[in-house]
Amino acid sequence: MTRGELRVYLGAAPGVGKTYRMLDEAHRRRDRGADVVIGLVECHGRVLTTAMVDDLETVPRRTVAYRGSRFEEMDLAAILDRRPQVVLVDELAHTNVPGSGNAKRWQDIEVLLDAGISVLSTLNIQHLESLNDVVERITGVRQRETVPDAWVRGAEQIELVDMTPEALRRRLAHGNVYAAERIDTSLSNYFRVGNLSALRELALLWMAGRVDDDLERYRSEHGVTETWEARERVVVALTGGPEGETLVRRAARIAERGKGADLMAVHVTRSDGLTGADPALLARQRLLVEDLGGTYHQVLGEDVPSALIAFARGVNATQLVLGASRRGRVARMFAPGIGATTASLSGAIDVHLVTHEHAGLRARKGPLSAVSRRRKLAACALGLLSLLLVAFGLGVPADEEYLGSGIVLVFATVTVVALVGGLWPALLAAGCGFLLLNLVYTEPYLTFDVAHPQSMVALVGFVVVAVSVSVVVDHAARRTREAAQAGAEAQILATVAGNVLRGSRPLEALMERLLETFSLTSVALLEREPGVAGRPDHRRDSRAWTVVASVGETHCGAPGEGDIDVPVDDTLTLVLRGRRPRAGDRRIIEAFAAQAAVALRQERLAREAASARPLAEADRMRTALLSAVSHDLRAPLASAKASVTSLRSSEVRFGEEDRAGLLAMADESLDQLTLLVTDLLDMSRLQAGVLGVRVEPLSLRESVYSALDQLGDEGEAVRVRVAEELPDVAADPGLLDRVLANVVGNALRFSPPDRPPTVTASWAGDVVEVLVVDHGPGVPKEEWEHLFVPFQRLGDTDNETGLGLGLALSQGLTEAMGGSLVPDATPGGGLTMRLTLRTARETEESEPPSLDAV
Repeated sequence: MTRGELRVYLGAAPGVGKTYRMLDEAHRRRDRGADVVIGLVECHGRVLTTAMVDDLETVPRRTVAYRGSRFEEMDLAAILDRRPQVVLVDELAHTNVPGSGNAKRWQDIEVLLDAGISVLSTLNIQHLESLNDVVERITGVRQRETVPDAWVRGAEQIELVDMTPEALRRRLAHGNVYAAERIDTSLSNYFRVGNLSALRELALLWMAGRVDDDLERYRSEHGVTETWEARERVVVALTGGPEGETLVRRAARIAERGKGADLMAVHVTRSDGLTGADPALLARQRLLVEDLGGTYHQVLGEDVPSALIAFARGVNATQLVLGASRRGRVARMFAPGIGATTASLSGAIDVHLVTHEHAGLRARKGPLSAVSRRRKLAACALGLLSLLLVAFGLGVPADEEYLGSGIVLVFATVTVVALVGGLWPALLAAGCGFLLLNLVYTEPYLTFDVAHPQSMVALVGFVVVAVSVSVVVDHAARRTREAAQAGAEAQILATVAGNVLRGSRPLEALMERLLETFSLTSVALLEREPGVAGRPDHRRDSRAWTVVASVGETHCGAPGEGDIDVPVDDTLTLVLRGRRPRAGDRRIIEAFAAQAAVALRQERLAREAASARPLAEADRMRTALLSAVSHDLRAPLASAKASVTSLRSSEVRFGEEDRAGLLAMADESLDQLTLLVTDLLDMSRLQAGVLGVRVEPLSLRESVYSALDQLGDEGEAVRVRVAEELPDVAADPGLLDRVLANVVGNALRFSPPDRPPTVTASWAGDVVEVLVVDHGPGVPKEEWEHLFVPFQRLGDTDNETGLGLGLALSQGLTEAMGGSLVPDATPGGGLTMRLTLRTARETEESEPPSLDAV
């Protein structure tokens, strides 16, 4: 069976015309002869949208009962039985009522696609999973209904329905989006120009990413290798040298000139892992790239120019930035260099060769061999002794027929010396061997003259081969030592990275690892105070520096107090005390320093995020409060005002019964308003931590019946099984009554008439547990975390029973009294709320802190 095709109409916000565009496409396909039906379309009272629906076949919806209410959902089974060619399914991110076959509507659509039915659907950008937190920061509203990005990207067609913020606000003001009573609130909250502009940008960028994916797939399927300049991408090549920061900033300026251009940095590593790149410099340059909004990449390649061009073409780069060569003039005479070779291979990619202060200045390397002085002297002695043994072993003087054997023996001696002592002892051995062969094995003997040309050719050939072998053997030994050192460095850095990732305090873990690796007594990360850089004594003045972090014994207060200091950036310096590491270890220490700067930045960002979280939560609460005030408080206020206005009117005379009814309506509305305002005030006090709590010994049984009295006639149906011998609990009388009333009232609202809720209590040790058990439809376990979210009504459908504060407020009040309130499943179906409180006896013995201002 051929799978159906999915077409999604994506919009930045409600009201941009997604549903209308979907219906227009449905009419176009129907006119072409396709079998098109409506599975589910939400018109929201919009006249033009309703007119588009009227002449299309609609599959009737099914009705689902949940928590005492009835909801309409798409009838998936009926659509599968009908088997149209195309079906319209609105609001892709919708969450189905619990008990449906699938939890989400997009999963229903997946079933339709597998059945060979094509689907037209709609989606707002705020419902994409990857953008959920971004949208919350922009609008202050967290979207509970999300769709995986990967699933949406799998659609055969995605069409962006775009509209400017000003045009959308005009549509909203004219009543083309929401009903009249919601216009003012929407314009002043979610539909602000800034919000709409940000959401529109998110939609455009996400759609641009989808277009990029489609383009890359097309290029790959059709084998297109040349660059298509559909979008500017600037690639900067980093060698790990000191010029890297200059190149990155230059590339960033080039990318900035092309609006929306991508910045990418790449470092080519040899496949054997041996490279002259400084890991500390690479770490700092990577950090700079990410700070400038770019991405860092590392690729393997033996030939650097070919690897650079392959990477640039792979990412469809349009410009490539390289640094001018640091090689000298003599070296450039023999090889053109990486920059010139890359430019010759670039084709349509523009190559920028950027000059810098290090151009032409080859970085000075250490000695060719890292062999110790003692080992070199030992190699020289070994070489001289071996040559003497060769001479006396073959006889002095010897016949010229022994020349070949002498060359072989001397050549072996030179090779052994090269392995033991490196290049220079090997060259010395080769020179001494040449003199020995000339003196002992060539006529005339015991002189440095050579009688036969063949002997001279043999001696010269010996010198050339001996020197070449010495160089090759020394180079191989040096590369072996470099490989071992690189492996050790990689193991250290990998261990460091693991410690940083696993630890809750990455900076401290990093510095402790540095202390352990180099056997130091103390390590300190210092930050220079602003305005002291020009003072000559600032390196030894501890007042000019702040200790950001330190490990070990007494730390240094200034860079001048340590044995070695490593500048990290303009303000940070890593100071070590204990012993001076070897010169070759400084690269690793610099890498530690660069990672310390990254870890410090992460910790500071985490602290800033933690400090901003309460502000974000408060802002979310304010936004939700405005939304609640605009709707839930308006209804009782309007009802009370209508009753009072009618009673004061002189145009209509009411009878006693009507008058009493209006007064009762006003009284009920004002009571409801008072309760809502009280809940709001208490929730705000809980959020601010200033709710007054007076804990005292209370009889739980009396508190339960007091709470039931507050519920009126409905409370009489509740079954209570609370033993009189239960110990008193430590709680605030008024707050405990409100908690019990809220929890039991919630259970009553969703319990079937023939199975009212039950309240039971038990005592274990110093804890009393109260269970409020209902046998209603229950709540799925994955939704339990949303039960206690303020202003959240599970399902977002019941807008008539309060602000959605009941359980959130109950949990907050319970925790303020030192207890807990958690949900659990009722065996056989339903929801059980577990209320746990401390006994009064346990409270008196432990003498808890004052709860007057929690």
